[in-house]
Amino acid sequence: MDTLSYKTKSAKAETVQRKWYVIDADGEVVGRLATRIASVLRGKHKPDFTPHVDTGDYVIVLNAGKVRFTGAKLNDKEYQRFTGYPGGLRRRTAKEMLDVKPEMVLELAVKGMLPKTKLGKAMIKKLFLYTEASHPHTAQQPEPFKF
Repeated sequence: MDTLSYKTKSAKAETVQRKWYVIDADGEVVGRLATRIASVLRGKHKPDFTPHVDTGDYVIVLNAGKVRFTGAKLNDKEYQRFTGYPGGLRRRTAKEMLDVKPEMVLELAVKGMLPKTKLGKAMIKKLFLYTEASHPHTAQQPEPFKF
């Protein structure tokens, strides 16, 4: 009996080839952009994606402060954090967050889409957010990511 045997390729941390991508966030919707970025950070765009290995690439996001929200989310969406003290719940609307810390809006959206494990912590470290249109990573020769 002549059967072909195919073995499933499983990526290893040593064999992963990482690329650098640059994305312009000017005028993009926050949630839709965040899903694309999270997919690249996880490595789901590659044919050798393995869930238990960090196969993702580096992502540089430019103009992170120029993202937009749809509907009434700009005034209705709230970001909450707790200081650890009684009565220490701090709230900020999306509009306030874009004024004070514009890159945190996109960072929190992407972080919520990644695994909540050591692997997810390693993936979020490959995300670089900048509020202006320039970045200091020219030595890595990033290429624009095509959606």
